[in-house]
Amino acid sequence: MTWFIVILLGVIAVPVVIEVTRKRMNDSARKTATGQFATLSQGVTHFEWFGPQRGAIIVCVHGLTTPSFVWRGLTRGLAIMGYRVLTYDLFGRGYSDKAKGAQSSDFFLQQLNDLLEHQGVARDFTVIGYSMGGAIATLFAAQNPSRLRQLVLIAPAGMGTVASPIVNFIAKTPLIGDWLMLALYPSKMRKGIAAERDLPSSVEGITELQENELTYRGYVPAVLASLRGLLGTALEAEHRAIHAAGTPVLAIWGSDDDVIPIAAVGTLAQWSRGAVQEVIEGAGHGVTYTHTDEILAILAENIER
Repeated sequence: MTWFIVILLGVIAVPVVIEVTRKRMNDSARKTATGQFATLSQGVTHFEWFGPQRGAIIVCVHGLTTPSFVWRGLTRGLAIMGYRVLTYDLFGRGYSDKAKGAQSSDFFLQQLNDLLEHQGVARDFTVIGYSMGGAIATLFAAQNPSRLRQLVLIAPAGMGTVASPIVNFIAKTPLIGDWLMLALYPSKMRKGIAAERDLPSSVEGITELQENELTYRGYVPAVLASLRGLLGTALEAEHRAIHAAGTPVLAIWGSDDDVIPIAAVGTLAQWSRGAVQEVIEGAGHGVTYTHTDEILAILAENIER
């Protein structure tokens, strides 16, 4: 019995030990980053500008697991089109601080508002949100209708889609859920990345960049904190408020998305009747980097200057 307990404790300890021995995001790690850093109220945020200085401003908000490098293909295209594009890493991802604690809507909105103030972006800009970033962009648009030209959503979260039973259990169960996340999520994420390894991508080396996120302490807990926080909420009221305020909305979806199902098109149509919606056939959830040219073509036709 004693040996059984020792072995059990050892098994329980392994994921925790792996997590605490991962690399820290610090000044040394940030030496490889392009762009700039801002010390905001919740910590250090990595950000980068692209395009001509006097171009119409677009602010891009990335998703749950893949930091701002997910935008590299789109930013090149948007810069050629004459836009001035701001991208940044959400806390817990990329080169930004691995801030601890809850990741609620207020948490992410504070980071975005702090960064916009730091960079002097006050009004008359477009915000593009991808996946979880779509939920953040929706929340921002609902609170700041007078500041935006347009809201663009790419495979956005916040549509009330149902997570798998195991994800629901992990998100709703303290301690056990935390351990299961540390034990199971890294291998699950690697399998998902491997499944996309042969897909076309406008972001060079994206699978290696995605895998590298798992080498940093705090990344997996940040994903869990988002699942427990922002991603646990359907944003019907916010979408209806955006529609009532008259903010133009463009939504782009992948027909084969297994993360945000295509049925969400109908949901958004109910919540935001004036939204322009486009579906890219054959695209999955990685549509932002696998079908970049198609997205740029849609933006060229629909985005407001």
